This record gives sequence, C-alpha cells and structure tokens, in this order.
Amino acid sequence: MNTLLILLSLMFTPPAKSIYDFSFKTIDGKEVKLSKFKGKKILIVNTASKCGYTPQYEALEKLHKQYGKNVVLIGFPAGNFGGQELATNSEIQDFCKKNFGVTFLLSEKVSVKGTDINPLFKYLTSEENPDFKGDINWNFEKFLINEKGQLVHRFRSKVTPMSEELTKNL
Repeated sequence: MNTLLILLSLMFTPPAKSIYDFSFKTIDGKEVKLSKFKGKKILIVNTASKCGYTPQYEALEKLHKQYGKNVVLIGFPAGNFGGQELATNSEIQDFCKKNFGVTFLLSEKVSVKGTDINPLFKYLTSEENPDFKGDINWNFEKFLINEKGQLVHRFRSKVTPMSEELTKNL
C-alpha cells in the first residue's frame, strides 16, 4: 500500500513552475534549494575538467568575484560529452581549486543530457527564452536566470563568461 501511495504521488506531482522548485547537492554533499537565491540573478553552467573550454573556469571565477553580490554562479560538472569530467566529486573539487582557485558554488557531478538528465537541466533545456531551447550541445553552456526565477538568456559554450554578450545582462 505504501508503495502505491508513493507511485501515485509521483504520477500526480505537478511539473516545476519555476527554477525555485529545484534544489541540488553541492560537490561536498550539502542540499541547496534554489529558492534561497530569490531576488538575485543565477548563472548556471555545465562544466567539465578535461575540455577545450575548461580554461573558462578562470573567467567564471573572475565573474564570481566581480559580480558575486548580484549573481549567484553555480557550476554543474557533467561527463556527458566525451567523458570529459573526472570520475569523482572530490577529484573535481580538487582540480577546480588547485588549477583555477574556484570559490563559486559547484554541484555534485550530474547528467545534463540523455535519459538520466538531471531534472533541473530537463527544465532549463525545455524553457522558452529569447535565445533557444533544446539539448545542451557541449560543456560550458550557460543559463542566466533573472531575479524572478525566469530563464532569460542561454549562451552556447563559445560565449566566454566575461564577454560583453554575457556581462551586459548581469
């Protein structure tokens, strides 16, 4: 009977209406609700440690230091594209701190594409925005959420974190 109730509640759970309906686990295992960041912009980036775009970590850290009072930056490590992410959360965390001095939030390793896609990324890739929707093409795509929790811009990997194209929206 208990299993039936769980299944029924899952079947009838309303779909997420905003980014604030989601939470994530940090790279060191702490649960964080995105609703904690109401009133601030949020920049969500799918990251990888062994990618041609990995040097963007340096610019992401610079963005975090320059705009951190108004923008919450969250990196979501993922190995969906050519297995370009390290195996464990501790390896990822060590790599990011040692090589780029990362102090912004990092989530645990997630999937950003495919049948095991993280629910947050399923939501983000299906949301209407002025840029585009659909699957993530590669590491270091960026999703900018406004202070009301709405996806307002999405940037492909080639758009660097400190580019005017991105920062003019911060």
